[in-house]
Amino acid sequence: MPFEVLTMGRVGVDVYPLQTGIGLADVTSFGKYLGGSPTNVAVAAARYGRTAAVITKTGRDPFGDFVRSALEGYGVDGSFVGTSDIAPTPVTFCEIFPPDDFPLYFYRRPKAPDLDIRPEELDLDAVRDAAVFWMTGTGLSEEPSRSATLAALAYRAKAGTTVFDLDWRPAFWEDTAWADPAEARTYYAEALRHTTVAVGNLDECEVATGEREPYAAAEALLAAGVQLAVVKQGPKGVLAMDQDGSTAEIPPVPVDVVNGLGAGDAFGGALCHGLLSGWDVRRTVSFANAAGAIVAGRLSCSDAMPTESEVNAKLDEVPSAV
Repeated sequence: MPFEVLTMGRVGVDVYPLQTGIGLADVTSFGKYLGGSPTNVAVAAARYGRTAAVITKTGRDPFGDFVRSALEGYGVDGSFVGTSDIAPTPVTFCEIFPPDDFPLYFYRRPKAPDLDIRPEELDLDAVRDAAVFWMTGTGLSEEPSRSATLAALAYRAKAGTTVFDLDWRPAFWEDTAWADPAEARTYYAEALRHTTVAVGNLDECEVATGEREPYAAAEALLAAGVQLAVVKQGPKGVLAMDQDGSTAEIPPVPVDVVNGLGAGDAFGGALCHGLLSGWDVRRTVSFANAAGAIVAGRLSCSDAMPTESEVNAKLDEVPSAV
């Protein structure tokens, strides 16, 4: 049976300090969590009762075993989780300085196993048949992942809902793209041709389209081929624009921020749930926005993903956020 949500890309282990407001050099205790943005999106979708799976790779190490057991515990199918011998499973550390400073330290060099996904390894029928297929900009940063991601998109050919999380992480790209993000725009443009929904913050939209003003960025994403553009504006909320030019501006949900790093992944899983539910754009994005706020108020990412009842309760508390 086809999956309702199939994601592709980054996976790893998040090692987050259990003490906030101090740097890593002084932290004495940590928690270990499943990590990687598309992996967390699958976890979030499963929390809403959706059948979910992730296409990725780990290293051949105990952290790879942890990834598989964690996915099983969250109800995410691990059938497409391969193993690469090029490097250990990535580890990510962060520092937590609420409300808005969360430095990340990625240990993914010389190359992460999830960037070793090869086109010939893909179950393309599973990609095509999934109700929602979710991929990210990180998957375009290196070969062979770049070719695999573009092959998956081309084979799917906009079947169902195909979401491109713009996910610009300059540290994952080669030096040319680091120096000039426009070098990555060619790959982003190719991916946008095959996607129906694009999601990104202002920095990511600028990398993808050259536009930073929210309305101009949304219009540029639509012109690039998508049917729905979702532009995150941080404290200014979210702008969504569909193909006929209709817009929805969703205000932010007030929250006492603990760790903002998982909010975008929670937003993504909730967005998938709303799209699968057939909700209109405003309801879908409002729900996703509230889910992101809930996770921003919690420490971890994967463990923190809310249930539908929790998100609805948050929306009931803040009716102005709908």
